[in-house]
This record gives sequence, structure tokens and C-alpha cells, in this order.
Amino acid sequence: MAEKIPSVALEAVLKTSSDLPEDLPKIRGYDFNQGPDLQAVLKSYLNTGFQASSLGLAIQEVNRMIEKRLEPTEAAENDCGDVPSRPGCTIFLGYTSNLISSGVRESIRYLVEHKMVDVVVTTAGGIEEDLIKCLANTYLGDFSLPGKELRLRGINRIGNLLVPNDNYCKFEDWLIPILDQMLLEQNTEGTHWTPSKMIHRLGKEINNTDSVYYWAYKNNIPVFSPALTDGSLGDMLYFHSYKNPGLILDIVEDIRRLNTQAVHAKKSGMIILGGGLVKHHVANANLMRNGADYCVYVNTGQEFDGSDSGARPDEAVSWGKIRTDAKPVKVYADATIVFPLIVAETFARHADQLTAGKKTE
Repeated sequence: MAEKIPSVALEAVLKTSSDLPEDLPKIRGYDFNQGPDLQAVLKSYLNTGFQASSLGLAIQEVNRMIEKRLEPTEAAENDCGDVPSRPGCTIFLGYTSNLISSGVRESIRYLVEHKMVDVVVTTAGGIEEDLIKCLANTYLGDFSLPGKELRLRGINRIGNLLVPNDNYCKFEDWLIPILDQMLLEQNTEGTHWTPSKMIHRLGKEINNTDSVYYWAYKNNIPVFSPALTDGSLGDMLYFHSYKNPGLILDIVEDIRRLNTQAVHAKKSGMIILGGGLVKHHVANANLMRNGADYCVYVNTGQEFDGSDSGARPDEAVSWGKIRTDAKPVKVYADATIVFPLIVAETFARHADQLTAGKKTE
């Protein structure tokens, strides 16, 4: 004889659903019966779920920045004299040094080469690794290579990337004469050096079209790195302070210049790859205008330790770094996977419009 199903179990398992909104997106991935189509695959991410949907939303958010950016420009009044015109949306790009060490460097260089972003913020490594790559190669290794063995061989490991120590020796040979000249200009011409002015000068001196900072120099895109001493550049400045002392870099002038970029922006968009200093430096500049209008974070950080690196955009809203009516997106993913896909579906797709009338020599 069949037993009656316990009512408590029946009610728990077969609980009646409430109605969902009719316009709620339905989950559906790409059907490969339609053939391989990368653009269609990326478009389908929006309704795939999990971080695929976050990536789809990030692509939408960057395209909103671009749409606003393409609105007519006007002359900008500011107290720095370094921004002749103002796009409809000023785009701030921040990234950590490991992305320049990786092949994401080429995606970043593309944006700077074609004047698709307006302000760059990175770390010391984000500067020097680009310049060093113009002098010598970085190689693919393995995450499991033992540090002791590599140290004995004079090989440095960045994740699964390998950088021979000789690369940094070549960098020193290239950099020290430039530091000597900068010091001479400081003493004889009264040149007031800041980290951004130094990066501008290094971009000019490297004179290599593979370099992000060559194009930043050519296109007069300011690059800020408030912790410029935290890397090989710092090592070289340290050595130089003994060999030829006196060079001064003023970070106060740079923070005024960076914040001014945000204060005078008609609309502001932040694209921040990774966390730490670059994430906060870009966001804090946008606090000066009561928050960015658009925002995309790409990182793997978690919020549970209270770090700014892992904080979700909503925390920045509480500080006034992102506007209360913004629709910011965080993608929890490795930027080496995600960022080239974002560029492909945003800046590269709108390249003709973004570069119209912009002659790059």
C-alpha cells in the first residue's frame, strides 16, 4: 500500500513560485550549430550567466563610455594648461604591472596609440616592463619553476613569465644617462620633474613603436605613477642618487594634474585592471568630481578582507568615487583573458569613429 508523502517534504520541494517579470533576460548560451562566430559568442555572454554575464555587462558599460566620448568636443578650461580639448567622456585606464609584463601590453598599446583613452595610471613595473621589453624579451615559463634554481641562474619569475636579470642590466645602461641629463636640465634650466614628466621623457627616449609610453609621449596622454620608485626604476634612482645625487621628482604637482583631469571632465569613465594603488588612485581622482559616471573593474580580488583591491564598485559609491546613478560592473576574472575580449567588442569595433580626424604619426 502506497504511503502518503509527508506534507512538510511536499511543501518544501514543490513550493509554489511567485511570478518573475516578463522582461527578465532568459539564460541561453551560444549555439555552435550556427558555426564559429566570436562576435556572436561574446554577445551571447550577456545571457550565459556567472562571470560571462559580468563580461557582457562590462562590454556594454565600456560601449556607453565610447558613445558618450564620441559626442562633440569643446575647449576645456583648466589650471594646468595641458588639456586643449575635452571629449564627451574622459576615459581613465588603470592597470597593474603584471599586465604590461604579459601580452595584454599590446592591447593597452593599441588604445594609447590610437588616442582611445585620455589618462593612464599604473605602477612602476607598469612603466619599466614596457621599456625593458623594447630592449630585451620576456619569455613564457611555468608557475611551478623553483625560485631557488631560478635565482641561481639569474632568472626572475613573474607568475609563469620569465625575465632574465640581464634585461634589467640593459635597462640600467639605457636609463642612467637619461637620469644624468634630467638632473642637468633640473640644475641648469630649472626643469621641475614629476613622475608623469619623467615617464613622458622616457617615452620620447625609447623611440620604439612597440612601447605604450612612446605612444603616450607622441599623443600627449598623461601617465601617472605615484609609486614610481617601487620597482627597477626605484633601484636605478637609488643607485643614481649615489653616483650623481640631486634629482627630484615632485608627486604633489602630479596629484594636482591628475585630479584636474577628473574635475574638468564632462563625463568620466574608469576602466581598472587589477587592484591596489592603481585602482584607488583612479577612483580617488574621480572623487574630486563627485564620482565617475561609468566604471568597469576587472580583477580576482575579494572584499572579505576589507581591501580596496577586492572591494566591489558599490563600496566606491559610498565614498563618492562612483556616482550614485552609475551602473558600474565588476568582472571577477583574470584580465589577461578578459581585457582583449573587451577591447575587441568595444574600442576596436568603434575604431573608425574613435580615430576619425586623429592623425597619428
